[in-house]
Amino acid sequence: MKKIFKLLGILLLLVVLYFGFTTYPKLDLISGFSAKSIASGHFLDNRSKELIEKTDNDINLIDLATNTIDEAGKFATSSVYGLKERKAIYREGLGATLINDDFDVSKPYFIPKRAKSKTLPFPYGSIDPKDTIFANIDYKQLQKTIDNAFDKSGGKLKRTRAVVVLYKNKLIAEKYDTGFTKDSKILGWSMTKSITSSAFGVLAKQGKIDIYKPAPVAEWQNDERKNITINDLLHMNSGLEWEENYNTICDATKMLFQAEDMGKVQLEKPAEFKPNTHWNYSSGTTNLLSLILRRQFKTQQEYLDFWYSAVIDKIGMSSMITEQDMSGTFVGSSYGWATARDWSKFGLLYLNKGNWNGEQILDESWVKYTATPTNTSEGKYGAQFWLNAGGKFPDVPRDMFYCSGYQGQMVAIIPSKDMVIVRMGLKEDPAFDFNGFLKGIVGSVK
Repeated sequence: MKKIFKLLGILLLLVVLYFGFTTYPKLDLISGFSAKSIASGHFLDNRSKELIEKTDNDINLIDLATNTIDEAGKFATSSVYGLKERKAIYREGLGATLINDDFDVSKPYFIPKRAKSKTLPFPYGSIDPKDTIFANIDYKQLQKTIDNAFDKSGGKLKRTRAVVVLYKNKLIAEKYDTGFTKDSKILGWSMTKSITSSAFGVLAKQGKIDIYKPAPVAEWQNDERKNITINDLLHMNSGLEWEENYNTICDATKMLFQAEDMGKVQLEKPAEFKPNTHWNYSSGTTNLLSLILRRQFKTQQEYLDFWYSAVIDKIGMSSMITEQDMSGTFVGSSYGWATARDWSKFGLLYLNKGNWNGEQILDESWVKYTATPTNTSEGKYGAQFWLNAGGKFPDVPRDMFYCSGYQGQMVAIIPSKDMVIVRMGLKEDPAFDFNGFLKGIVGSVK
């Protein structure tokens, strides 16, 4: 009996040691992810804690977290086995922010001034549009393809939440999973990067910034990084050190779930390569761009307002909320929330070469720049947009460019087919067959 207890003791010790070496260092990130997800999903989209835990937080290790919501205080807390508790607060107009113990929740803050959506039919407003029937569309094939993108009741293979399809500026199809509607705000994750890029497009159109000049980063002026341009940053081609691997603790995860000022994380990284010689996907780069954008304005209020007035509210994305880090900088890499319909509006802006219902918001040249392959990216990346120029999706037109986010968020823009296709969900390629999905929708247009 003593031997059995001794063996059990050794086994327990081994389990504790294994947990200590493998999981404990991740606890801060696990509880951080969970608290932020709970606060955003609940306060922005009215989802229950149970629904968020079963869907958004149904991720290996993240599902270890225990979560609570304080309705009166408008915050969520999460911990793992009572360890590493993290807190995310909600502020109207700003969304949720993951905070640390030093964050002063009583400190006054600025809220973006928003413009109301115009009373026009969707997509140029928010009124439900009248049905438009095109003779050249095989609606049976279209609907079959869309239906096939969703799981049957209780399934978790495809995990699609929303699909919206626009053709020739008209809504031709949409569908939502159980519990989601046209009014549901859904996190776009890295699709937010494309929103960040568009803000620079407006500044460039206004003649207020030259993307080909060295980036205005004072901290770089005494070393080799002074030669990095905004163009290099937009193209993820700066040569700065960065690791983005969501399967482990890396620069990206530490930035999103630990950093107070996310823009400074990439800013402080050394150069590994000369600019425009080495493509490397980096969420840190986009948050640095957001910080650079912030520094273009004299006040915080001007920065907040521009983010929306430049593009988001201009095209009636009234549901969109882009959340901030603790320092007040928009998390331009990852934290944009909007309805699937509003995400499709953004795609339509680019499909129409920067023109929105007669107003040229972005120069046509900016849209072309956006969709032109970055040097060394093998045809898969432009300026904060992904491209199909390299044939990632072999059965989809090569001129497609798209916003893409974690777990399979997509706004696909296909100029040759005059289409915008939005898919929001919790599974990404190859678990979700994007090639087949896009092929079926595009193929429904004869």
